[in-house]
Amino acid sequence: MLRRISIMVLVAIILVTVGLSGCSKKDQSTSGDEDIKVVDSNENNTGDEPAKEEETNSEDNQQQEEQNNEDNQVDETKKNENIVYISASKLNVRSEASKEGKKIGAVIKGAAVEILDRQSNEAGEVEWLKIEFDNAEGNNEGWISAKYTVTDRMDLLGEGYKDLDLTAQEKIEYPENPRVEVKGVYVTVHSAAGKRLDNLIELAKNTNINAFVIDVKDDNGNMLFKTDAAEKYSPEANRKAPIKDIEAFMKKLKDNNIYAIARIVSFKDPKYAKAHPDKAIVYKNNGKPYANRDGLIWVSAHDRQLWEYNIEVSKEAAKVGFNEIQFDYVRFPASNGGKLDKFLDYRNELGESKPVAVQRYLKYARENLSPLKVYISADIYGLVGSVADDMGIGQYWEGVSNIVDYVSPMMYPSHYGNGVYGLSVPDAFPYETINIGTRDAVARNNTLETPAIIRPWIQDFTATWVKGYIRYGDKEVRAQIKALEDNGVKEYLLWNAGNKYSEGGLK
Repeated sequence: MLRRISIMVLVAIILVTVGLSGCSKKDQSTSGDEDIKVVDSNENNTGDEPAKEEETNSEDNQQQEEQNNEDNQVDETKKNENIVYISASKLNVRSEASKEGKKIGAVIKGAAVEILDRQSNEAGEVEWLKIEFDNAEGNNEGWISAKYTVTDRMDLLGEGYKDLDLTAQEKIEYPENPRVEVKGVYVTVHSAAGKRLDNLIELAKNTNINAFVIDVKDDNGNMLFKTDAAEKYSPEANRKAPIKDIEAFMKKLKDNNIYAIARIVSFKDPKYAKAHPDKAIVYKNNGKPYANRDGLIWVSAHDRQLWEYNIEVSKEAAKVGFNEIQFDYVRFPASNGGKLDKFLDYRNELGESKPVAVQRYLKYARENLSPLKVYISADIYGLVGSVADDMGIGQYWEGVSNIVDYVSPMMYPSHYGNGVYGLSVPDAFPYETINIGTRDAVARNNTLETPAIIRPWIQDFTATWVKGYIRYGDKEVRAQIKALEDNGVKEYLLWNAGNKYSEGGLK
């Protein structure tokens, strides 16, 4: 199976690349910075359907080693020649090398697939490729149209990736703040300040849960506790801060051995936008602020003043005792694979690409927070690890993972479009969806010298809006955790907007 190809092949792929080089609390459907159902980064670019003695002995050994190296190089070259990348957003896999063949699955844009066989037409042109692919039944073989594949991954990318920093970074463990194998749950501002906090602490005592991801700056721009940063940059953000004694709050968490993660919603901030209307993303034709369907206004990842604001809030969180800062909505708004870009003004005064802006923000965060001996993490779309590009939102897997300590792809099965990963309804296949997504993420991490630890968000809610959905509870939570473990991923975070979790699935 291609996703199990050797690290050497994956490194070869990334060398080519280098050469060119969060969520509404009102609706579970926007869980963890997923404000749209993710299908792919270019929805309308579909293919096949309007759908990697002693001296003598020493000399002999050296010659043999050189020969082995040459053989390995030849083998690796052959392997690379047999790898292609999907250029269509969703490419059907068929049982036969024909458009009349039965559709037995699909592969998504950017997926790297290994060619098992080829079929050419009478003119000698390769028309069909036989590949291996994943679906609900496991590994399968089928045929795809060669028209919608490329041999060089960089053909799927572009100029906007060349300035990314993919060199080795210094990532250390702080003795004063030792790393924890996190198994955490999301906690809203209201739960943190109310009686539900005690219930969540009891949950931690009775299960494997040992960490809380707590809103410090939430989707509406509100603070958990009053901060000097908000008073300076967005005073209204302090008005409803519910925690009056943050020291006592943090002591309660520490007394109960809770690893505290501060969630900082970065670039969706209606209160900051209200205080600085000249910073909001606006429509070019009428100057009106851009908002997703939840009505919350977006500000730009290019805005250095907003960088300062978010990092100053993060510093205050670190100083009161949070172990880690998690950046959510660390992206540009969903824009239909970049199709809305010609209509929106992102306030891009520096002329930097989306993935470069996001990475530079995270680098700025690391530089400023490392002296406080606090770890940093970033939430990204679950599909980012499986596609070739940044999905038009600035989240390029290698660009993010190379900088932060922890990367949290939001792998809620309900947030993948039907047919993704060859699954009819990903929500109905919790194990399979997480298994394939995690396998892709691990493979992408293997191309980096200093990748982040993978700690996915998984689903603990029922997505009734999905056609073909299933109810989620203990069994489904366990299935997702098993999928992570089967891929060597030991950490996870559970999302439920109401902060009600399936205790039986966490023991």
